[in-house]
Amino acid sequence: MITIPYLTALTTYFSYGLLFAFGQLRDFFRKIFDWWKASNLQGYAPICLGLEDFYIRRLYLRIQDCFGRPIASAPDAWFDVVERYSNDNNKTLKRTTKISRCLNLGSYNYLGFAAADEYCTPRVIESLRRFSPSTCSARVDGGTTTLHTELEECVAKFVQKPAAVVFGMGYVTNSAILPVLIGKGGLIISDSLNHNSIVNGARGSGATVRVFQHNTPSHLEKVLREHIAEGQPRTHRPWKKIIVIVEGIYSMEGELCKLPEIVAICKKYKAYVYLDEAHSIGAVGKSGRGVCELLGVDTADVDIMMGTFTKSFGSCGGYISGSRELIQYLKYTCPAHLYATSISPPAAQQIISAIKVLLGEDGTSRGAQKLARIRENSNFFRSELQKMGFEVLGDNDSPVMPIMLYNPAKIPAFSRECLNQNVAVVTVAFPATPLLLARARICISASHTKEDLLQSLEVISRVGDMVGIKYFPAEPKKQQQEKGMIKVD
Repeated sequence: MITIPYLTALTTYFSYGLLFAFGQLRDFFRKIFDWWKASNLQGYAPICLGLEDFYIRRLYLRIQDCFGRPIASAPDAWFDVVERYSNDNNKTLKRTTKISRCLNLGSYNYLGFAAADEYCTPRVIESLRRFSPSTCSARVDGGTTTLHTELEECVAKFVQKPAAVVFGMGYVTNSAILPVLIGKGGLIISDSLNHNSIVNGARGSGATVRVFQHNTPSHLEKVLREHIAEGQPRTHRPWKKIIVIVEGIYSMEGELCKLPEIVAICKKYKAYVYLDEAHSIGAVGKSGRGVCELLGVDTADVDIMMGTFTKSFGSCGGYISGSRELIQYLKYTCPAHLYATSISPPAAQQIISAIKVLLGEDGTSRGAQKLARIRENSNFFRSELQKMGFEVLGDNDSPVMPIMLYNPAKIPAFSRECLNQNVAVVTVAFPATPLLLARARICISASHTKEDLLQSLEVISRVGDMVGIKYFPAEPKKQQQEKGMIKVD
């Protein structure tokens, strides 16, 4: 739970109120001027209507240069950002031929596999020659190659489950699987800050959906107990099935799931556990096997394990792993498996190769070194940000570090000034977060060197002072030096 300082909340509300008032005023005059203009759509309802459209036109477009920045290289520790300009107050942005070489603190390239790799890249190129870029077919038609079968076996072995099925898109893995797993008469209990793919999948399932307070096992137990006692709406019959859905690392908070407590509660009330490891698989744990390994939870206690290949493995797509019966059932019924084009063969080879590096099957210790480096980099960066006085969310070992901005004026100010100093960061605001809780989301990679991190900390500290987002007193430098000396001793 984030506690917003009173003055910060007041100024943030005032800023949004001012933007809303001026936006409404401009819309009022726009309607007056449009009244005289002829329109070819007389009698039609407006295709874009409501507060979402208002938010895009009057708030988002003013700062859209901070989002969707095109890049012209691999998303490694440093990458090339294409410069853009606007002649109409940011309504449209045009690309230039100029590029800026920036330190990358925005990509999910946790283990550095997104750039060229001595083991993965040659094998991916060979698979491209052998299989072509696409299968041009669904899995049940002509879209299953030997690589897809090998990938599913490789994933199942890596996450320590009996079987797995893979899909070409991570978002679809959640949104298409949940309606197959549960339907009318079932109960989904979801963490209040679960990803949008889970939210849409749950809504599309037809099951009753309830939420529990973010990462609060005691409230989960309360919700479970109440709804088991009440039963289904109107009929009060027992639920056909209950699924509790949580994430390994919450992508906007950087927090680790309290998985041991949640698993214990689900066992007590005979509810299934669905674990989304999109941001945790490959990134945490001694051998990169995610939060189960990190927190000491037996994978047999997690009924459905979901993850994506876009973060730690430098590829695309997602997977579901579980019992052989479950995976066989999904292969017969899931529309993402039956109708969607299968994952690209070179992308599949990239995942296989990355997993082999993590397991040491490439004949080196590079996988273990990458895992140690991402953990060290993450903990060092988080610690230094906190010492500087920033409000940083999340837990140790998590490579995701949100820095709270709050005020809407500070979103573009922080993003633009960091870019001017060759540090590319991702800022996140409504609707991806609640209106008051805008933030900059830092993603750390194993490919970052100590010099990269120190350089970016210097820039972020300067910009933080300029923008005014150091909400806590900074730790005196003398005290920091003394701590460093104690550690060395």
